[in-house]
Amino acid sequence: MTWWCTGIRWSDGHPAIGWCAEGRGERSSPLAYGQRLAFAARGERRCLGVRRAGRRTPCPTAATVPGRAGNAQCPECARLDRSFSVAADTNAADPRTYRVYLAWFGPGMVKVGITAEERGPARLLEQGAVTWTWLGRGPLMATRRTEELLRAALGVPDRIAYARKRAVRGHLPAAEDRAGEVAELHARAAALAGWPESLERLVCEIADHAAPFGLDGLPAPARVITEMIPGGAVMGRLAGAAGPDLHFADGLVVDTRLLAGWELAAPDAGAASAVPVAELSPPTAPGAQDGLF
Repeated sequence: MTWWCTGIRWSDGHPAIGWCAEGRGERSSPLAYGQRLAFAARGERRCLGVRRAGRRTPCPTAATVPGRAGNAQCPECARLDRSFSVAADTNAADPRTYRVYLAWFGPGMVKVGITAEERGPARLLEQGAVTWTWLGRGPLMATRRTEELLRAALGVPDRIAYARKRAVRGHLPAAEDRAGEVAELHARAAALAGWPESLERLVCEIADHAAPFGLDGLPAPARVITEMIPGGAVMGRLAGAAGPDLHFADGLVVDTRLLAGWELAAPDAGAASAVPVAELSPPTAPGAQDGLF
């Protein structure tokens, strides 16, 4: 029985590595900061199929996936996944209640997004949001219109690259400073006209993910893996995690989206870390986010 890695999973504010096996469902391995991790990739990277409503449908062709791809799906499964997706605007009839959030990832990096209310803050953890607050709640289309209103009026980007987020994690301002910035942005966003009537506005309640991510004392990111390869091994002490990234004590960052689709096993005795990596430059001085307020 082969268990395939599905990447990082956040549950109740804690990270875990997910696994799936055909006919056996899914399971997870909780992670603890300070623990030693060691794993090596076996065989080929496989498409993970389509996961919907908590169930995974295997890829019908068991297709292979390139090692550098950020998504462990073949083109056919990816198209099927997006054919019924809120994120891709192909599931507009979703009856669930949604929430609009304001997320801060670092100086000059703010975005507005939506998530299903039943998921709580899971989406913010998955994106690596350091500090955030809710803005409102309501039907899907009302939250989507609010999201677009704020993006257009405030010049907030619809996404921020993970590379930018991870580059600043070792150089963040104090918690009270980032909380003050988010509170100010919430107030300015709330003052805008044109919010849908069906959207319930929510008061500013700042949440901070420094503890769940292990940010206090986190080593500055120095290297990031660019792909897993057959036989490629990673080992070291886990210092923290944010979004899809695992941060090791030696400055190595492992984007677990690149682990998804691999069978991972214990390295051979005496093995050392050996995977393709890219050096990370120290972040430049933050500038103002274009068009934000």
